[in-house]
Amino acid sequence: MSKYVFLLYGVEADWEDTPENWEASMAQHAAFAEAVAAAGASIVGGEALTSTPQARTVRDHTLVTDGPFAETKEQLGAFYVIEAADLEQALALAKQVPETVVEVRPVIATG
Repeated sequence: MSKYVFLLYGVEADWEDTPENWEASMAQHAAFAEAVAAAGASIVGGEALTSTPQARTVRDHTLVTDGPFAETKEQLGAFYVIEAADLEQALALAKQVPETVVEVRPVIATG
């Protein structure tokens, strides 16, 4: 099995922080976790991230700026670390993530 990081992007303004929206989103992600397990893959990590105003970027080891590294329409909002048989399976699972944009990156194997 290989590891893949799924970077979940969306429009930050659409992520309203109401209890109802949070519960609905968590139900969708729970269904995704069930689909991953049913496919014989596994989620080995993942977290939701705070909003971009709370982000800081460090450049050239010295310069610290507020916010994300670039101005973009969609922001990184969460990530999963998935263990899957291969890239084909990882991409099939990424299509089931309840976000509009999912970047899939293989993790470099060490050791």
